[in-house]
Amino acid sequence: MSKVINLPCVTSLNLPPNCILQGAWSKLQGVVLIGWDKHGDFYFASSIADGGDVLWLMEKAKKELLEISEG
Repeated sequence: MSKVINLPCVTSLNLPPNCILQGAWSKLQGVVLIGWDKHGDFYFASSIADGGDVLWLMEKAKKELLEISEG
């Protein structure tokens, strides 16, 4: 059986959600999930109850994405 090695790099290719979730499984203390379900409908879930903290994380992610695009 082949061993898959996840490289710490940015890719322009879509990845299967389970690969991303498995890689993050033991690293996170809180999570916000945003995406589309298998029917194409918007999906949102969070383990963080405070809406302000969730919004802060979303804005932080937005900033990171914009900085990657600029680089």
